[in-house]
Amino acid sequence: MSSTANNNGKSLLDIAMQKTMESQLWRSIFRHGYPDTPLNQSLVMMSNVFLHLHPVKVSRQAMKITYTWCMGGISFFLFLLLTITGVFLMFYYIPSTDVAYQNINQLNSAVSFGLLTRNMHRWAAHLMVVSVTLHMIRVFYHGAYKPPREFNWVVGVMLFFVTLFLSFTGYLLPWDQIAIWAITVGTNLAPYTPLLGDPVYKVLVGGGAVGQATLIRFYVGHVILLPLAAALLMAVHFWRIRKDGGAAGPPPPSRRELEAQAREERAAVGATHS
Repeated sequence: MSSTANNNGKSLLDIAMQKTMESQLWRSIFRHGYPDTPLNQSLVMMSNVFLHLHPVKVSRQAMKITYTWCMGGISFFLFLLLTITGVFLMFYYIPSTDVAYQNINQLNSAVSFGLLTRNMHRWAAHLMVVSVTLHMIRVFYHGAYKPPREFNWVVGVMLFFVTLFLSFTGYLLPWDQIAIWAITVGTNLAPYTPLLGDPVYKVLVGGGAVGQATLIRFYVGHVILLPLAAALLMAVHFWRIRKDGGAAGPPPPSRRELEAQAREERAAVGATHS
């Protein structure tokens, strides 16, 4: 009798999978069984470092792509893409007014996949601003800022401003004429800040005009300070989504909708009996 028949008709693939899942290595990584019961579902979610940020149970209606449009997930994906491409660009960029522009030209012409990577970084930055904006509009439109999610709404607003500052600081790094004068116009608005106008301008620019001090400050903020702030706020944001019971679901159907549904069900039952 063959070995397949000896295992109650299981295929070799099923036997291999069963032995793998029963091995000590597998059980040391995945400590609970397949999530086929509510208990196993909860245990798997709570014992996994990646899955524990998500709620154990979510509303089926709230997970529809036509309801959320996955704008939060798209924004997070773009942030990861920006991180990967940004690390690549850091190997070929020096934050100096003497060589920054030459570094960009060299990256575009002499570095393998340099132009592709820089364009991916630039377009991902633009798309992230758009996706975060649309995400906030969707959340506001669906009333997901209301209790108990008001704290997470504030965290989301902070993430929105961090995204804008990331885009603003990165705009100067190519050190071409468009970047220099755009940042000059932007930083000249800082002195009009109530109470803290001049100190804010000096912190941003580092002097009386846009120059080397401005470039190094924007570079440090773009590659260290703001990404760390974004990562921390996103961790809190995801954690609060879990604690608040997942994404805010759509409102319950109105009485008119319930009555229409009841009439349709009665008509369907009548047609079946007839």
